[in-house]
Amino acid sequence: MERAIVHMDLDTFFVSCERLVNSQLKGIPLIIGGGDRGVVSSCSYEARTFGVRSAMPIKMALRLCPQARVVKGDMELYSRMSHTVTEVIEESAPVMEKASIDEFYLDLTGMDKFFGAYKWTNELGAKIEKETGLPISYALSVNKTVSKIGTGESKPHGHREIPSIGVHSFLNPLSIKKMPMVGNTTFQLLSRVGIRTIGTLSEMPIEVLQQMIGKNGTDLWKKANGIDETPVMPYSERKSISKERTFSSDTMDIRAVKSLISGMAEQLSYQLRQEKWLTSTVVIKIRYSNFDTETKQCRVTYTAADHTLARVALELFDKIYTRRMRLRLIGLRFTDLVHGSYQMNLFEDNAQLVNLYQAMDAIKMRYGNDAIGRAVGFNFST
Repeated sequence: MERAIVHMDLDTFFVSCERLVNSQLKGIPLIIGGGDRGVVSSCSYEARTFGVRSAMPIKMALRLCPQARVVKGDMELYSRMSHTVTEVIEESAPVMEKASIDEFYLDLTGMDKFFGAYKWTNELGAKIEKETGLPISYALSVNKTVSKIGTGESKPHGHREIPSIGVHSFLNPLSIKKMPMVGNTTFQLLSRVGIRTIGTLSEMPIEVLQQMIGKNGTDLWKKANGIDETPVMPYSERKSISKERTFSSDTMDIRAVKSLISGMAEQLSYQLRQEKWLTSTVVIKIRYSNFDTETKQCRVTYTAADHTLARVALELFDKIYTRRMRLRLIGLRFTDLVHGSYQMNLFEDNAQLVNLYQAMDAIKMRYGNDAIGRAVGFNFST
């Protein structure tokens, strides 16, 4: 049976949410970010026409578009609206995967026997817009890759159907930049040998692509040829991630304990970023040598930044450790998670810090989680 996979993406989600609560922001160049030293978390299409892009320093964005209005992001609002959209889709879709805070995949395979899959998708899109007020773009095709590219080509506020017979004619003329796996480095590498369209990429021998970009060469070739067997994973919201350490002997070395907490925070934050989560609650747990156990938590703005989460965790430890008694166990948990990326929470961070995180994460992905870390917690394996 031919698969029927829908990709849905809320258009400029942060911007749309802000415009829902403040109608004066409609139709004007809008930047979501924070402070002169911050970076652009999201921007409206009106701002994009001036060259403004996500992750760009706010100062640079305002030089390109000085008339833009800058609004500090509200992750609480975005999370609440994302949850509302999720509920609307869950009520109707047979299988739904929530890929991020504003992005969804639906598997409608077999639905054409009873109801036109594309007609059903159009009705769901209209229902989402009616019940939430948020604009959405979507595409229906035979797999995740084609439908996601289709959504991108339909933006803003558009939709399309790409049947199996039309997959190659749709993909071939497009730039390889449109492919989810192709970042700037891969694009530059392929461009140097004349591969600039998906059609040209699809005709390359797999062996050549493997030599050029490694093990991802095969996957890239398949997707250029419209082949993607990745299933739509049924949605289930992860609630928390955590780490604990039971000491081999009870300790009162508070300096070492704090270094351990910092190391835990860094490793958990890296896990959040890799799995595209943001946390809004930090929980610290201690167990004294007499087995008394205490926990303390603190709400934070949604983030996946270890410099923020480690600071909060250490502040919680200072508040909870009130007895001059040896410790048997220390634990750290991040909970109340929502899908998103670190860039969504760059309302207060500068471009240098963004680049630092990206560089550190790239090193960890290539050489392992212990390849690089902050000195304060680096010597403690958790």
